[in-house]
Amino acid sequence: MEKRFNSLSLFEFQTQFPDEDKCREYLANLKWQNEFKCSKCGHGRYCGGNGTYDRQCTSCRYIESPTAGTLFHKSKVPILKAFYIIYYLSTSKNGISSTELSRKLALRQKTCWLFKQKVMKAMESSQNFPMEGKVDVDETYVGGQDDQAIGRNEGKKKIMVVAIERKGKGVSRMYGRVIETASKKNLKKFMGEHIGKQAQVRTDGWTGYKGLESEFPKLTREKSEKKGKNFPQLHRSIMMFKAWLRGVHHSVHYLQAYVNEYTYRFNRHKMKEGIFENLMKRMVSKPPYPYKLIIS
Repeated sequence: MEKRFNSLSLFEFQTQFPDEDKCREYLANLKWQNEFKCSKCGHGRYCGGNGTYDRQCTSCRYIESPTAGTLFHKSKVPILKAFYIIYYLSTSKNGISSTELSRKLALRQKTCWLFKQKVMKAMESSQNFPMEGKVDVDETYVGGQDDQAIGRNEGKKKIMVVAIERKGKGVSRMYGRVIETASKKNLKKFMGEHIGKQAQVRTDGWTGYKGLESEFPKLTREKSEKKGKNFPQLHRSIMMFKAWLRGVHHSVHYLQAYVNEYTYRFNRHKMKEGIFENLMKRMVSKPPYPYKLIIS
């Protein structure tokens, strides 16, 4: 039976992955668990390569390592310490900052930050499971105070749109997107990627939502009461995200990556097993994410 890793204690994790060899073995099994297919020519047969877990195509002779073509590709973080970063990010309730990772793993903070960006890329929504049922949507501003910001003009702050799926008095799922402006075009794109067409969507009276009933026939626009009293779950979710961002990371660049991290963990808060494994599968299935793409 396939081992599940979510509930592993740190001691159990260290037992399972004592060295880099075990990490590479795990990655090889995860990457080629179904069948080998050469990434160069598509041939399906292989022999051993240079490394213990490398595979060489018997047709074109291309040698591929377990990390090639994945988010581990050409990482400057030793593979064992990379596993530790993924373990901490997936199993810590509030995540962990690159500064704290640097302290725990004796790595440079910038090195930890760069690899963490790769892990957060793996946390990005697949958009395969749109929210259904009762859904609330609103925009908010993230960042320091900006006296020059007027109305929906974000000034120096970042603006993001947030959607939650309500279940009873609680929230089952949450997604967010950093947007340039709260325009109809940006709001429609976000909602189309994360919300099912038949969902019972509620928004406030902002003009950017006007006309979206053609895309979401059950959409209703309500005048937002003082302090969002008629959207309590949504505003509580937004405040929790901001509190997490301030408490763990203080200030950040590339805000969307941190939105991805928070919502990935939030949407799996009831997952009883497999969150580490789930994140590892995402790390292996996504293509390389070099520095030039991170800062673009």
